[in-house]
Amino acid sequence: MTDERLISDRGITAGERFADVDEWENRRGEGPHLWRTLGYRRAGWSPGATAVEWDATADYCFPSAGGPIVQGGLVTALLDAAMGGACWTVLDRDQAFLTADLRVEFLRSSRPGLLRATGEVIRRTRRVIFCAADLYDADGAQLASSRCTQVVLPADGHAGRYGPPEADGGPPRDARG
Repeated sequence: MTDERLISDRGITAGERFADVDEWENRRGEGPHLWRTLGYRRAGWSPGATAVEWDATADYCFPSAGGPIVQGGLVTALLDAAMGGACWTVLDRDQAFLTADLRVEFLRSSRPGLLRATGEVIRRTRRVIFCAADLYDADGAQLASSRCTQVVLPADGHAGRYGPPEADGGPPRDARG
């Protein structure tokens, strides 16, 4: 299921999780999940890169004089899914990630139909992974571009998520600097 356009000689090394493609697909499990709810599907997978496709319907649009336009938050979610998938491919099994920063540029209106986001790792350090993604329509027109910064954390424990606030309303002890 590899998309040849995702394979390049960029010096990106696959992490242990790259071999866990079935786990990536099965993480959705039972119950609500964004990928299942919206109908995302992985269209390509290589070390440091992924492609995600979505058949956007008018149900996810707002009306305009020129026809329905896909809501920007949904465009952002698709780009984020592509960058998250790319990030996943370079992690080892004892690592997780959280998004620290996400930026999107909307270049053209996204309309109902096939949308394809391609995400890639731009640079990886021990603690931070920089990713980028582009969104295209079925005709290959670029609709949006995105960048994010992912923080690498241990896969066990809070993975960057803190406990509940203290009884006095202050931040949890594990969240204090």
